[in-house]
Amino acid sequence: MASDPKTKRPASRRPRKAPRKKVAAGTVGLAVADMRATAAPAPAPVAELVPADQAYGGAVLAPYREPLGGHWVLFVALPIEQVAPTPYQRDLSEAHVKRLTDVIAKTGRFLDPIIAVRAGAALYHTPNGHHRLAALRKNGAKAIPALLVPEPEVALEILALNTEKAHNLREKSLEVVRMARALAQPEAKPEIDYALYFEEPAFVTIGLCYEARPRFSGGAYASAVRRVDAFSAAPLPAALAAREASARRLLELDYLVAAAVAQLKERGLTSPYLKSFVVARVNPLRWMQGELPGLDEAIGMMIDKARSFDVAKVSPQDLSASGGAPDEEGG
Repeated sequence: MASDPKTKRPASRRPRKAPRKKVAAGTVGLAVADMRATAAPAPAPVAELVPADQAYGGAVLAPYREPLGGHWVLFVALPIEQVAPTPYQRDLSEAHVKRLTDVIAKTGRFLDPIIAVRAGAALYHTPNGHHRLAALRKNGAKAIPALLVPEPEVALEILALNTEKAHNLREKSLEVVRMARALAQPEAKPEIDYALYFEEPAFVTIGLCYEARPRFSGGAYASAVRRVDAFSAAPLPAALAAREASARRLLELDYLVAAAVAQLKERGLTSPYLKSFVVARVNPLRWMQGELPGLDEAIGMMIDKARSFDVAKVSPQDLSASGGAPDEEGG
């Protein structure tokens, strides 16, 4: 991939944003009175949502404008059977759902509305309430309170604000790659235009690996992939196809690394960081200064080194001096 000689980073990668300027408290957005629905007429998209939701069994409890950008939001009650998570969201954590279910049952209260967008007739998607929705269902609830946002594209943006349960690398990568597949329509824009939604190009590549191999040790490769991966200027479907090829090469590398790990274990060497140790040994990026190779070239270099990796040259002292990400980080 071509590089910008001034920045020495792949040309398709956006430069880092300048630090955000500090904003004085109380200087941005709406005052309390301005947030009330009576302070301004609701635009047509908001007004049209009200009768439609009532027809499907929902109820608008209160419309208002959120305080920062003045965007309209409807506080609604929705039939719980009409709400589903977005299709590109991470999988449920059964342990987290159980904890939420028990707490809700013990307190007898549900005080944290989900965010929802319309997804069709009598169907709503929530981008940030998967676990709360499941817990409320397990408690037998008939309805769920939600902040209904008129703009469906907010379902993509809101994932970056999801703090309901901290993501690990596997969850985040799978969430991002599912989102990429959902957006990869023939009329899709260049991949780089979705950078806000995907956050990091490495999430897409590593997510494809997790799709193909659920026990993939993404944590062992994340640092190297992040250094050389970049968003593409190609349309999203073409960029995704190219990433699938890169992911296959990364899985080939993982196969060779796993074979080296098995040989080290046969020699009696044990460590929770064996895979990370081997990856570090075959990773030439650690010593490179200046311009870096592109993703595919870097993976190819690592594959070549993995094929010639000599386990006989590894001593227990080498392992004891190493560290890194746990071999099965995220699953």
